[in-house]
Amino acid sequence: MFNGHCECGRIQFEVDGDIDDFSHCHCSQCRRLHGAAYATFAGVARGKFRYLTGASDTRAYASSTTHERVFCEVCGSNIMVAQDEEPDVLYLSMSALDGNPPRPPGYHIFVGSKAPWHDITDDLDQYDEAPPQ
Repeated sequence: MFNGHCECGRIQFEVDGDIDDFSHCHCSQCRRLHGAAYATFAGVARGKFRYLTGASDTRAYASSTTHERVFCEVCGSNIMVAQDEEPDVLYLSMSALDGNPPRPPGYHIFVGSKAPWHDITDDLDQYDEAPPQ
């Protein structure tokens, strides 16, 4: 089990399960929305996630026809991405998680559109687009 929260603390959540997927997304949307070279996500089972406080303070943004991004309406913290093609999975923003929960090896996605000013210096797998299923 692990917890997380937004910057202002109004939204708090817990996951009664494990991180099943760990990715670094370099797509232009993630870069703009997170204000960084890439966004890091923890994939968890939707049924293991629950809000402790602040569910009514969340807002959602359809960043594509298949992706919905959830954020805090007060402080703007990115909370998660939900994808239509994976209804049983939520991709939590690692920046909203507390501590250093155990996670599987990571990988990089959408490297084909990464920021030209950023160099990937680790030896993790890289995919130009989405990883193979």
